[in-house]
Amino acid sequence: MTGVISAAFSRAGAVFVALLVLCGFGYVSYLDIPKEATPDVDIPVAYVSVGYEGISPEDSERLLVKPLEKHLRSVQGLDKMSSVASEGYASVSLEFDAGEDIDRILDDVRQAVDDAKPDLPGEADEPTVTEVNLSLFPILTAALYGPVSEREMVLAAREIKDKVEALEGVLEVKIGGDREEVLEILLDASAIEAYGLDPSAVIRLVSGNNQLVTAGAIDDGGGRLTVKVPGVIESIDDLVKMPVQARDGTAITFGDIAVVRRSFHQAEGWSRVNGEPAVVLDVSKRVGSNIIEVVEAARTVIDEEAPKIGEGVKVTYLFDDSKDVRNLLSDLGNNVAAAVLIVMVVVLGVLGIRNATLVGLAIPGSFFIGISVLNLMGVTMNIVVLFSLILVAGMLVDGVIVTTEYADRRIAMGASRRDAYLQGAQRMSWPIISSTVTTLMVFLPLLFWPGIVGQFMKYLPLTVISVLSASLFMALIFIPVLGGFIGKSRMPKGFVSASAPRSYRWLLKKAVRYPFVVMASVIVIIIGSFMGFASTGLGVSFFPDIEPDQAQVQVLARGDLSAKERDAIVSRAEQAILPVDGVQDFYSRSFRPGGGGNQTPRDSVGTIRTVFTEWNERDPAASLMDQMRDLISGLAGADFSITKQAQGPGGALPIRIEILGDDLDEISDATEAVVARMEEIGGFVDIADSRPLPGLEWTLVTDREAASRHGVSISSLGTMIKLLTRGVRISDFRPDDSEEELDVVMRFMGDQRNLDRLRELRVPAADGSYVPLSVFARLQPREKGGDIERKEGTRYMYINSDVAEGMLPAERFEQLKTSLAETPLTQNVRVSFGGEDEDIAETQAFLGSSFMLSLVLMVIVLMLQFNSLWQAFVTMSAIVLSTGGVVLGLWAASQPFGIVMCGLGVISLAGIVVNNNIVLIDTYNEYRRRGYAARHAAFRAGLVRFRPVVLTAITTILGLLPMVFQLTIKILDREVLVGAPSSQWWTQLSSSIAGGLTFATILTLVATPAMLVIGGRFVRSPSATGPSMLRRLFGRLRRNRDMVPAE
Repeated sequence: MTGVISAAFSRAGAVFVALLVLCGFGYVSYLDIPKEATPDVDIPVAYVSVGYEGISPEDSERLLVKPLEKHLRSVQGLDKMSSVASEGYASVSLEFDAGEDIDRILDDVRQAVDDAKPDLPGEADEPTVTEVNLSLFPILTAALYGPVSEREMVLAAREIKDKVEALEGVLEVKIGGDREEVLEILLDASAIEAYGLDPSAVIRLVSGNNQLVTAGAIDDGGGRLTVKVPGVIESIDDLVKMPVQARDGTAITFGDIAVVRRSFHQAEGWSRVNGEPAVVLDVSKRVGSNIIEVVEAARTVIDEEAPKIGEGVKVTYLFDDSKDVRNLLSDLGNNVAAAVLIVMVVVLGVLGIRNATLVGLAIPGSFFIGISVLNLMGVTMNIVVLFSLILVAGMLVDGVIVTTEYADRRIAMGASRRDAYLQGAQRMSWPIISSTVTTLMVFLPLLFWPGIVGQFMKYLPLTVISVLSASLFMALIFIPVLGGFIGKSRMPKGFVSASAPRSYRWLLKKAVRYPFVVMASVIVIIIGSFMGFASTGLGVSFFPDIEPDQAQVQVLARGDLSAKERDAIVSRAEQAILPVDGVQDFYSRSFRPGGGGNQTPRDSVGTIRTVFTEWNERDPAASLMDQMRDLISGLAGADFSITKQAQGPGGALPIRIEILGDDLDEISDATEAVVARMEEIGGFVDIADSRPLPGLEWTLVTDREAASRHGVSISSLGTMIKLLTRGVRISDFRPDDSEEELDVVMRFMGDQRNLDRLRELRVPAADGSYVPLSVFARLQPREKGGDIERKEGTRYMYINSDVAEGMLPAERFEQLKTSLAETPLTQNVRVSFGGEDEDIAETQAFLGSSFMLSLVLMVIVLMLQFNSLWQAFVTMSAIVLSTGGVVLGLWAASQPFGIVMCGLGVISLAGIVVNNNIVLIDTYNEYRRRGYAARHAAFRAGLVRFRPVVLTAITTILGLLPMVFQLTIKILDREVLVGAPSSQWWTQLSSSIAGGLTFATILTLVATPAMLVIGGRFVRSPSATGPSMLRRLFGRLRRNRDMVPAE
């Protein structure tokens, strides 16, 4: 390495040009790199669904779900499989290991579905395979509402959809509130009976007369003539005027027995924004595209097109991810600048203007080189990357400070400026390389963090490794070469001995004299810090609690409610919470139970999304949600569950309990018992479960002998029942003003579709007469079965819940587990705990193994550097001892121990705290090689390294301090914000690192010299006899290279 450094000093011009090129490329990369709020996390989830009109949940499980599960469970990489058997359809959700290739997964899933098709009923719909990807979730949600008809609004929304999808970077636009258009034939039941028409014959008539027949061509030698038979229905008039023959031979038209019109499928719910009917556009971006540019282009199109729909039409943006990105990037960008300024001010005060300039150049230089690498790797600029830059802002100057401080010492001893920086870079190269490599060894295993949390947090090690690697070149090549030109040229003579204050000299003298007393005191302090933290009751959490921008009210109702009844309940809830101050927009939506998607409770009939105003202009979200609970708690006919917007890799609700078994009744009873237990324990709020909804369904019990005697077939009976319910699809129709084919659906008129009509229904017989239904069938009510959900091939039900404000999910989990262990459930079921409990277990397992691997890698590096097991142990002991500072830091900031953030903080701290130990022990070994006794060598090493050790620690700690206290420093606006959501992400991590590093610095300056003295008494130090194994290894390689004969 010394040869590379010497070559750089001899070619200073080339080094300057290289630095300028790298920084320029980094600046361009910063402007070009895609920007987003949260990382672009790929969740490899596939969703298989298959419809079968009218099938019951029990039959759906037997005929649809089980055959699909049989073939899908063999797909490679499958992690979890869950299924739902419902009325009219079945679905299977497949979750794969994070990082799996989604394209290969989808191919494998489609192949498995194709293999399962022969086992599915022939009447079932074609199975569909859908990819679920977090990066495909909407980045912009726009609501269109105003005084125009539903048809005009939907058609206008479709035109806007087409224009937005044509923009670069837009993947797709989904329309909420859109309904599929159909051509509806409304039969008059009395008319068809009077004319003696069989509906089945009418259906065949329309289907048979709506065809384009290509009859071929006639080639008779004298020419070739193409013949076709045009028979396609081209307009509604064609259908209205279509002739139909009555039973007595009279010719009538469709217009005599039916009303033909273009309409929409029957509504199962409605959408409203701020109380007005609305259509909602959800815009999703392509992976890797710049979210800010995409949203700007989409908003421009929507704002231009919305006024064209009609007068009074308004646009409200319910969700704009680019706004969050701008705010987060701005806040964290300000914090990065503040961290850099703090570091600069500290260095300026201690080392002077010239050295502060050198250190100040190292920070943007390392940033630009690191960002160039990230951009080339396809990484986006997000909150994790930005915080990583804050984290390393203080770390990446450590090497520069050590080099410049050593150069100042050499200048004070009479060396020239160029020689001083050359010697500083060469002398400190191995300690700096060792300390940087040990830090990289800590972050390296984090690249392999599994699961969704790992996909979310992997950007931290990527950024740290890229920027720290760049800082190594800055510290050993670029900055020393610059220092040879612009560094200090003179230093006072007393600089060498005056770097440590008298108080520290006195303390260090006592430490090396009484090393065992020092170590005993350190251990007592650490034990005391852990006991003190435990007594505070701050507890353990999975991920930081971030102030949300939105909350969602789930409206839960049980019973066979009509679409209008469901919407009325949602509307009442919406009106009740409108007075809440601090809510900007209300977006309500009603739907049939089970129609809200997989993440909604089975008894949910609607949702109300509340979009809050800016966080600093309102009360905390928890207070607003409590106000909403108070306002809607008195509403009759429904229950309500309020959840805040999910932030980070965890789920929206922290508590999830699954009850698995074979018998649905036992599972339901056990679920009810667990809910009762949760209510008894207390602390659980917004409890929702998946027990089947009570309700009735009507079964038509048919006497087949009587039906046969009257000439009635089950087929004709089924047709009449369908005309009374959902209708019969009989053909297609493609109008000139639509790109899509419309289904032609035949059904009875609206006033003839009711239960009374079903009882009075008359069914056509084979002889053309109509037979009353009561002659051969009777209606029998029975209790309706609910959806059947399965997990890994076993039936189950689940319970979701939140916890009361001020309580921790982990604590509630433990109380519930203890209760179930003391008084087990009587049913033959198995209880599984998910939610945060599952996430905590997975994360703890990985971080534990990652920490151990990091320690092993660091020991290998330290053994190569020091060639001494004891000195490696002394260096590593700082990691264990610094954990006392971690809990002290969390205690001071009143933060719980976050499994993700604090676990990451401990691992990050492991790489940071050993750096100062490495430099100090390297200096100790230098003195030992000069013949000093262990005690005197430790004392002198502590004095000499005091200033760089304190300075490197202070730069890192002060850089993180704004995040510890949730401060956002807006430099240009001259404003300091407290508690911004962007700072809440990192308070736990910053507190753990700042607290641990503060404690570790004191340990390095006091406990490390004491431990070196202990080692000097009992262990023979190899440093007194020769250089480190690392230096000997590189020295031998260099000699072998020099001995190669020239060709």
